[in-house]
Amino acid sequence: MKQNIGNTERIIRAVTGIGLISLVFVGPQTVWGWIGIVPLATAVIGWCPPYAMLGINTCKKSG
Repeated sequence: MKQNIGNTERIIRAVTGIGLISLVFVGPQTVWGWIGIVPLATAVIGWCPPYAMLGINTCKKSG
């Protein structure tokens, strides 16, 4: 799996994921907050399956 998510997007995904997961414990306290695992996991791995299928790559090109 080649990385297809840039650093800025990874940070945004991580913050979004943590924010959604926090909704499970604070706020409306619904199970839907666990959907935050998806953006958090893609941020940690650096690879997004839909991006790979669509040919999208937000990583900076080297050299």
